[in-house]
Amino acid sequence: MEAAGSVGHVTSDRVRDELAEFVRERDWSQFHTPANLAKSISIEAGELLECFQWSDDADDARVREELADVVTYCTLLAERLGLDLDELVLAKLATTREKYPVDKARGRSAKYDAL
Repeated sequence: MEAAGSVGHVTSDRVRDELAEFVRERDWSQFHTPANLAKSISIEAGELLECFQWSDDADDARVREELADVVTYCTLLAERLGLDLDELVLAKLATTREKYPVDKARGRSAKYDAL
């Protein structure tokens, strides 16, 4: 796996290949419609949020498991739709940079239309 900050993909080729093999071995691609995968992302994101429901001191192992589930389903959805996660994230970052210019947004959590 690549080190944080290194140049590479949002999801590595290794991860995508392992996921594809895992799904292929179980013949699960038939269930991986875009709608089902989007639902799964939401469900897993809810489970991640649940880790922090009553305290910011969440169980690290559980957070890692739930975050892995969210990333897994996001990766599977991107693959299913033929989308490149790097391109998606970088395009969204460019849009967000325009909405939140540094001179107005630095140190503030206000929504872009309230800056």
